[in-house]
Amino acid sequence: MIVLRSLLFTLVFYIGSLVPVLFGLAAIPFGSKGVRYAGRMWAGFHHWCAANLLGIRVRVEGTIPQTPVLFAIKHESMFETIEILNLIRDPAVLVKKELTEIPLWGRVAVLHGVIAIDREGGAKALRLLIRAARDAAADGRSLVIFPEGTRVPHGQRPPLRAGFAGLYRQIGLPVVPVAMDSGRVSPRKSFLKRPGVVTFRFGQVIPTGLDRTEAEAIVHREINVLNA
Repeated sequence: MIVLRSLLFTLVFYIGSLVPVLFGLAAIPFGSKGVRYAGRMWAGFHHWCAANLLGIRVRVEGTIPQTPVLFAIKHESMFETIEILNLIRDPAVLVKKELTEIPLWGRVAVLHGVIAIDREGGAKALRLLIRAARDAAADGRSLVIFPEGTRVPHGQRPPLRAGFAGLYRQIGLPVVPVAMDSGRVSPRKSFLKRPGVVTFRFGQVIPTGLDRTEAEAIVHREINVLNA
C-alpha cells in the first residue's frame, strides 16, 4: 500500500504542479502578487496531495511571528520546503542555485522571490545574496534558511553552515528556530513516503545582537529538539 500511495502521489503531484507553474508564468505581466499567489496555490496543492494521497498530516506548535524574522528550519525532506509556504505568507526562501535553473519552475521561483545560494560564486555571490536578503526584509518579507545546508536523515545533528551566521549578522532580523521531523515519514532520497504526522515546532524569538557562537548554539539546539 505504501508503494502504491507513493506512486500515486508522485504522478498526481508532479503532473498537477504544471498548473500553478503555468499560472505563475502567465501572471508575470501583472506583477509579483500573481506569481506569489501561484506559489501559495502550489503549496496548497502539495498539502492536499500529502494529506489525501499519503496520509501525512501537519501539526504546528508554538507561535508563528507575523512580522519579518529569519526562520532557521531543520531540513530532513523536500516536504518542509513546500509546506513552509502554507505556514508563512510569501517568505523569501534561500535555496541552492541549481534549483532556480529547473525549466519553467525555476523562472517562477525566482520571480516569487527565492534567493539563490551560489556556493561556488565566492565573495561576489555572497554580496548579491546579502543584498537580495536585505531587499526582501525591507519589503516586509520574512526570510527562510535551512542552516544545515542540505537534507539530513532524521536523528542526525550536523553543525550549521557558515551562511546562517553571516545572514544573522548582516541582515539584522531576529531569528525563529523551527524544529521539524519530516524525515520520519518522508526520508530524503527515498521514493517511499509513509502516513503520519509532521510536527513544526516554532521556538522562541532569538534577538539580534548576540555573538556568533551563542546564536549558532541556540539555533542548533532548538532545531533539533524533535530528534530525541
